[in-house]
Amino acid sequence: MKKLILSAVIVLGSLFMNAEAAISKKPNLNVVTFQDGYKEIKADALPVEVKATLEKSFPGSKLVKAYVNSKKQYKLEINSAGDDNDKRFVFTDSKGVIAEKY
Repeated sequence: MKKLILSAVIVLGSLFMNAEAAISKKPNLNVVTFQDGYKEIKADALPVEVKATLEKSFPGSKLVKAYVNSKKQYKLEINSAGDDNDKRFVFTDSKGVIAEKY
């Protein structure tokens, strides 16, 4: 009789184990987009003062992208002299005065 009860418990237990819902792990991915009012421009459209300041303050750096906002403030994306993975942003006004951030 013990074997019959034990067998019934094992059979019923195995039936319920299959009915368990699978747990799926989804990564939490939050994407944040900043709208800072800057529009991308060509490097040729930069004022001479801004180009001169960039060459003087960051010798050997390479200008990757340039942006401008409605107040004629420039956001410049540059790479260091030997490192293409080192992105930095420099903020200047139309006269080439460097600021921390506008």
